[in-house]
Amino acid sequence: MAKKTRFYYYRIYDDEEQFNYFKTIFQEKKIRGMLKKYEKTHQEYHNTAFAEFLRKHDPSAELIEVAHISY
Repeated sequence: MAKKTRFYYYRIYDDEEQFNYFKTIFQEKKIRGMLKKYEKTHQEYHNTAFAEFLRKHDPSAELIEVAHISY
């Protein structure tokens, strides 16, 4: 039987107030450390750029776009 991969989902806001979720195999402590590392090399924070950075360490990481629907 194949081992199931556990994914974690996080909310993220960037400097443009863009709201997204992202999916990764990393727990919160690891993500917070990666955010600190990312911040050292970036003056502005954009969700798409962070997702690309994250994919270097977790190829299964995925940015999830949030769309608002009203009815």
